[in-house]
Amino acid sequence: MKMKSVFDAPEIKSEFESAGINPNFMIPIWKYVIQNPDCVWDEIPSLPTAAYTLLHSKFETFTSSLHSLFHSSDGTTSKLLIKLQCYLMNSYLILDLKNGAFVEAVIMRYDTRLGMCGGKPRPGGVRSTLCISSQVGCKMGCTFCATGSMGFKSNLTSGEIVEQLVHASRLADIRNIVFMGMGEPLNNYNAVVESVRAMLKQPFQLSPKRITISTVGVVHAINKLHNDLPGISLAVSLHAPVQEIRCQIMPAARAFPLQKLMDALQAFQKNSQQKIFIEYIMLDGVNDQEENAHQLGELLKTFQVVINLIPFNPIGSTSQFKTSTKQSVSIFQKILRETYNIRTTVRKEMGQDISGACGQLVVNQPDNKRPAEPLRDIEDLHL
Repeated sequence: MKMKSVFDAPEIKSEFESAGINPNFMIPIWKYVIQNPDCVWDEIPSLPTAAYTLLHSKFETFTSSLHSLFHSSDGTTSKLLIKLQCYLMNSYLILDLKNGAFVEAVIMRYDTRLGMCGGKPRPGGVRSTLCISSQVGCKMGCTFCATGSMGFKSNLTSGEIVEQLVHASRLADIRNIVFMGMGEPLNNYNAVVESVRAMLKQPFQLSPKRITISTVGVVHAINKLHNDLPGISLAVSLHAPVQEIRCQIMPAARAFPLQKLMDALQAFQKNSQQKIFIEYIMLDGVNDQEENAHQLGELLKTFQVVINLIPFNPIGSTSQFKTSTKQSVSIFQKILRETYNIRTTVRKEMGQDISGACGQLVVNQPDNKRPAEPLRDIEDLHL
């Protein structure tokens, strides 16, 4: 029998209710497993007898393990290579695309004092954001993204998504979650929604405003996201201001035309009353010209957005794209800020030397590096 993750909230809730067990026992079970990762079920105190039987027969404490850990040379970034569990039956491997597969999660450390609030440095100190994967591989096929080159393997369960947070929490005090790792989160909608709901509960108790879900623009899912997860932040991988360029670099854009995407974002913003983050990767000679900046400004001038310009991270010597020059990025940012009064930032890339930066997540094992100084957090963009 294929065992389920105890962090898969809908599964354990359903099984407990069917067995007449109060599903609220899920919380003390999670707390104990997080504090005692090598525990066995019988060690957890004060559970009903039926709960022990059910846990033994259908659930594992973890269905993934931390296989490898890599640190960037500047110490701001740690990449977790997480192995998904293989399931055996009668000595034969069950046919399951996730068996033995790997996903990656990235911890990014920031110093709040480097951000500004009311013209003064923010109080506090180092905090950490976790970039989470939602799929093994990705079917979106973005031509500038390493994960897209893997193709799509399978969806992660909600338990496997939550387990990334549990593994990372042993290394850092995770304050923010961004679904910007491997996969398109809204193509694994139910599991992502359930994993976020779990993260909002004890013992994690994360704030919805500190959870960001990124998408290339899966319109039908955006249309229901606010109702299912009120308060969470939305980031959109736009990457081009016109449909023609989007289709060239993002094949999935053909399924989600730009105008329909804009209509969905307008409805999301009206319902949520929240800023939307726009991710825009800068590709030399493709989408980084002054004309493109004006097109982007016109497209977004009626929205409340923060545009994040992202330097392109090469994914090998055969890449068809080049990184935009600093001058091109500066001019692009200036047009958006001064002509259209749109808050526009340039992302400070982290973890490039461990292939942990934006667009570089594909399973490999770089050399380990030593730690150093922290940087700014994505949360600063909320101010």
